[in-house]
Amino acid sequence: MTMWVFGYGSLLWNPGFPVARREVATLQGYARSFCMTSIHHRGSEEAPGLVLALDEVKGSQCHGLALAVAAGEEDQTLAYLRERELVSSAYLERDLTVALHTGEEVEAVTYVIDPHHVQYCGGMALENQAQIIATAVGGRGPNTEYLYNTAEHLSEIGLGDAELEWLMMRVREITA
Repeated sequence: MTMWVFGYGSLLWNPGFPVARREVATLQGYARSFCMTSIHHRGSEEAPGLVLALDEVKGSQCHGLALAVAAGEEDQTLAYLRERELVSSAYLERDLTVALHTGEEVEAVTYVIDPHHVQYCGGMALENQAQIIATAVGGRGPNTEYLYNTAEHLSEIGLGDAELEWLMMRVREITA
């Protein structure tokens, strides 16, 4: 049985595991947004950055990629993802149904935000997000790089995200 992972942020451009197949997919009931502070990868405890997370929002949907893990790599991939995504327990690991653009539905390992976690910051104004992203830097690099890579990869696969594109334009203005 194929193991699927739903990518909506950095997994789009940096999965970090062997991918056998990529399919455009939609997850119902969740919205992608910069609703999680980052104190490890894209910010620090002193100056937190922001990373994308899936916020459970009735009636919403998130377009991303369903990534099929290469056969025989499932255990290593799950261990890697848990080390990467569960570093602070702000994400919750869920097996959720995603609809592939082919019409097929698959269960995919998906990381969603815990709205009760201290790192949750849902509902922040876009301008405030832009100000934070423009300056934050963490262990995996500048917060700007994370935003730019994610927005550009979504556009490349035909899934442009208006909020991320606005943020990218605004952050570029701030950092110019």
